[in-house]
Amino acid sequence: MAVTGKETPRQRYRAQLRAEIKERAWEQIAAAGAPGLSLNAIAKQMGMSGPALYRYFASRDELITELIRDAYRGLADTIRAAAASGADLAGLGRALRAWALDDPQRYFLIYGTPVPGYHAPDDITVIASEIMDALLDAAQPAADPAAATAAAQDTSLESHLAEHRQWAGDHPASPATLGLALRFWTRLHGALSLELAGHFTGMGFDPAQLYESELRHLTQ
Repeated sequence: MAVTGKETPRQRYRAQLRAEIKERAWEQIAAAGAPGLSLNAIAKQMGMSGPALYRYFASRDELITELIRDAYRGLADTIRAAAASGADLAGLGRALRAWALDDPQRYFLIYGTPVPGYHAPDDITVIASEIMDALLDAAQPAADPAAATAAAQDTSLESHLAEHRQWAGDHPASPATLGLALRFWTRLHGALSLELAGHFTGMGFDPAQLYESELRHLTQ
């Protein structure tokens, strides 16, 4: 039988049902967090039986994996698009914040508290590595010793990272670049996590100003 490349009505229906199940799952996560995700509750909301829904997602972990995969893919595509448009390291940081603010629950699913008993498959790590690769590419010029300030340098960390660079995969980044990218990732996620969790509420300052200050300290 020839392959036409077109979806059949049955395939389209299945894709629509899976998309709706994921929408319901995000609603549950927003209300009760990922640990409270229940396929049976989603089935009830959709007027389906539990066994019927399990034909689309065989387990809670399969559904969580799909949500995490979508979230990582969305962020990876956002970062790569920003890099392709010419964004520097600070520009990638702004793209990260805009993506996170657009959907905090999506952000917390991949960078918040791990779901108890859940272990992500290897392909999730591959997608996440695309994000770090883009950051390492952008960090290379900013980490040039001729352009970096003394305050931005930490030779003890760089020496350590020269021997412990597994997290960077096969990227040929210099130790200075590894150090900058790691500081960039951890400090920006720290600020974002506090902001999105509401810890700055009532403190009387604009979190965007704090974030921009972190970007300046990290990239100038």
